[in-house]
Amino acid sequence: MSRGLRNNNPGNIRRSGTRFRGEVLPGSDPSFKEFYTVALGYRAMFVVLDTYARRYALKSIREMITRYAPPSENFTEGYIRFVARTAGITPDEELNTRRPQDMIPVVMAMSEIENGTPANIGDVHRGWNLFADDRHATHVTPPAE
Repeated sequence: MSRGLRNNNPGNIRRSGTRFRGEVLPGSDPSFKEFYTVALGYRAMFVVLDTYARRYALKSIREMITRYAPPSENFTEGYIRFVARTAGITPDEELNTRRPQDMIPVVMAMSEIENGTPANIGDVHRGWNLFADDRHATHVTPPAE
């Protein structure tokens, strides 16, 4: 199991002063945040990307991924290409971070890059709905398990 999934942090969000709902404090991982459930980890990814759009005016996959996975630490161009292709959205298309049809495919693709395995759609939908509760966005119906 990947470190991100072990930490319920499918986006491999680094430790920082920012606190998220459902974050394990103190976490045992010295570098990455830990969450109580993977859905809370997905919620945090949606929050981060929404913050990029609202606070920093980053609107596209290219802009968001360049900040999220900077070239100093990652093969950012490959990350952008994979997320765009997998999500079915061009790298420079403007995204609406409050629309599930824009963001769920992006976060699923990011999770796959970060963990080396496809995301569980039910977990991503639950994470979206936790995010939507806070941001007055549209809910989605998770698939039956």
